[in-house]
Amino acid sequence: MGLRPLKNIKKRNKRIKNNKTWRAKKMYRKITHSQNFLKSSKLVNRLISKSSINSKDVVYEIGPGKGIITQELAKKCSQVVAIEADKKLYLKLCQKFGSNNKIKFILGDFLKFELPGKGVYKIFSNIPFNLTADIVKKLTQAKNPPKDTYLIVQREAALKFAGQPYYKESQYSLLLKPLFELKIVAKLKRTDFRPQPEVNAVLLEIKKGEKPLVEQNQLQLYRDFVIYGFNQWKPTLKESLRKIFTGIQFNRLSNDLNFSRTAKPTDLNIDQWLGLFKLFTEKVPEDKQRLIFGAEKRLQRHQSKLQKVHRTRIKKQP
Repeated sequence: MGLRPLKNIKKRNKRIKNNKTWRAKKMYRKITHSQNFLKSSKLVNRLISKSSINSKDVVYEIGPGKGIITQELAKKCSQVVAIEADKKLYLKLCQKFGSNNKIKFILGDFLKFELPGKGVYKIFSNIPFNLTADIVKKLTQAKNPPKDTYLIVQREAALKFAGQPYYKESQYSLLLKPLFELKIVAKLKRTDFRPQPEVNAVLLEIKKGEKPLVEQNQLQLYRDFVIYGFNQWKPTLKESLRKIFTGIQFNRLSNDLNFSRTAKPTDLNIDQWLGLFKLFTEKVPEDKQRLIFGAEKRLQRHQSKLQKVHRTRIKKQP
């Protein structure tokens, strides 16, 4: 048997490579857009009744799926704007609700969608659990964030974002609380979804605060301060902040704010962190303050590198 021509071998290798790339992209898309849909319109109606949504509201929905939430929202508010990434689902939704002038569907990725630059709007959505952090970040860091947001999310994620009184504070909760009030509004059963998830879910409310706890001109400094405190990889908060506060200052803060000298960053509540930040801005010398400048950007660069590695590994899978 003669040897196979080199040209044919190159074509075959290219075809195999393309098939691997296609399968990897398909798998990545499945992971990214996976979602568990609610089964009962009665349940959806009950959840909406626990929200602040009324007949005058414009409500945005992220990933309407088959439209079970969309349909109930349209009965309660002025207009529903639903953003769907899946083209097949989008076309089915347009066909199903085409005659309802209170509903507008947009085909696209919500994470790339431009939120309203002005005006009042609200959010109510059952989102893919694996996109929770990205969606919360987009909504809460928008120039014009929604007045009220209601997201069906994994219970563990809700605890992380809400912090006390449900669980210990986290870096996420402490970054959100100067501008937002967070509350777990309702618990859901796994059997409420199809397909049934392997985790518990809740309805999380993120409400824009009436008065910020940190002034706008100090908000980035506060964020850098908290992120610095959480990312020093030390056993205690005192050790994490030893380059910022003297031992005497920290011990006095411990007494005045009523927390242990051996406390970890997660042991302090929002009021105690605000107390730390107040002393930081008023009593800590400028050369020490500079140590925390840019902490958030450094963390973002580190996370971006990790995400790049993760995406590369997915693409390499056969």
